[in-house]
Amino acid sequence: MKAVRYHTYGDSDVLVYEDADRPMAGPGQVVVKMAGAAFNPADAGIRGGYLQQVFPVAFPHIPGYDLSGVITEVGEGVSGWSAGEAVVAFLPIGVDGAAAEYAAAPAETLAAAPRTGELADAAALPSTGLTAWQALFDEAGLTAGQSILVNGASGAVGGYAVQLARQTGATVTATGGPRSADRLRSYGADRIIDHTAAPLLQAVAGQRFDVVLSLVRTTPEETTQLTGLAADGGTFLSTIPGPVTARDSVRTVQVFVRSDAAALAGLVARVDAGDLKIHVAQRRPLADLAAVHHEADAGRLAGKTILTP
Repeated sequence: MKAVRYHTYGDSDVLVYEDADRPMAGPGQVVVKMAGAAFNPADAGIRGGYLQQVFPVAFPHIPGYDLSGVITEVGEGVSGWSAGEAVVAFLPIGVDGAAAEYAAAPAETLAAAPRTGELADAAALPSTGLTAWQALFDEAGLTAGQSILVNGASGAVGGYAVQLARQTGATVTATGGPRSADRLRSYGADRIIDHTAAPLLQAVAGQRFDVVLSLVRTTPEETTQLTGLAADGGTFLSTIPGPVTARDSVRTVQVFVRSDAAALAGLVARVDAGDLKIHVAQRRPLADLAAVHHEADAGRLAGKTILTP
């Protein structure tokens, strides 16, 4: 099969589109014929060696941990799944992944793919949708009537967070650029702050929120200022690693996504019901993955990119 692999840590040019052995389903695994693999910023960090203390890899390594596709083989001990079923999965980070024509996936990570939309695009759901769900509900306990600020709402996690928060009955303020304003409005955001027009702290003019979800890389000083937007007794959540300092009345949470097939199935159900929209900025052929990494490293990649074999 064809796959994108790297044989050493380094810049985007270490990624090579090449022949690789097709995986076989081990105990508890299935093999999936890939429809789509999502690029995530952490993929670039792992490739560069910056995350090797957390997510070590064995070389040569196939990147990518979000996938969609069709099961072609079921391993020993797997029940409830059959060849021919369309699935999505959030693979364990650091194992050989989704940037290939076929991938081995632990059966426990699988959820049935959405019945609506393109199967390839469903790869944009697993880790980012789960990050939004776990941040809002597992960590912050968001409920109807509360207020939430989603800082960085134009990204994949932010888009899901806006939709889920609004459907819960929360009042949603979202930050994003002019290109994402209409999309965020369609998601139900009550207020959209154009981060290119004015500083966020100035735009909110002293307003405080029950929940602040920060998805934007900021300096320690900027992060501390953002925690000031959380109300007393509120929660400040960040998906960006780094120290967070806040006043004692604000709970701070560093969000680390975890695979959860049951929660993923719940997100899929929302997609099928028309309550959750999957947004894909672009689809690219798998052979373009090195170029996608290069664009991401240069800060030129916007929105979710899906790679197709």
